[in-house]
Amino acid sequence: MGRWRPPQPRSSKYITAEGYARLNEELKYLWKVKRPEITQSVKEAAAQGDRSENAEYIYGKKQLREIDRRVRYLSKRLDDMTVVDRAPEADKQDTVFFGAWVTLLDEDDQERKHRIVGPDEIDAGSAYISMDSPLARLLLKKQLGDEICLRKPDDSESYYEIIAIEYNP
Repeated sequence: MGRWRPPQPRSSKYITAEGYARLNEELKYLWKVKRPEITQSVKEAAAQGDRSENAEYIYGKKQLREIDRRVRYLSKRLDDMTVVDRAPEADKQDTVFFGAWVTLLDEDDQERKHRIVGPDEIDAGSAYISMDSPLARLLLKKQLGDEICLRKPDDSESYYEIIAIEYNP
């Protein structure tokens, strides 16, 4: 079996204003702070002599490649993004759209609160879920009081009721 893998499906190009600012700050940090530091350390390591056996030089070059790859990705990605920075009109605030905080009530009367964001903003420690995730796709365009059924990979089902929808400015 070869190394070839089919390309991943294109992720959505929407992002909240906070997410855009965070990615832009990361890009600026990598380009203005981190890359010059690593470049200087590589320059100093190269001045020590034999580069083929110089671990600091080899590791520094590897770090530069990783930083350059991330900078290229962020530059291209931020150029293509559509920033969604406003809430829906007042008469549509009871419908789930991008950027909404949605509170769900599961079968065990446990509340879960999620925010629907772009795929570049998700974080394992936060309540943010990607708009491309199965749960978010079920929630989008649903209204307050609607029930959804989420089918899991093990063929079990979970039922949720939408009990609150919020749009924070």
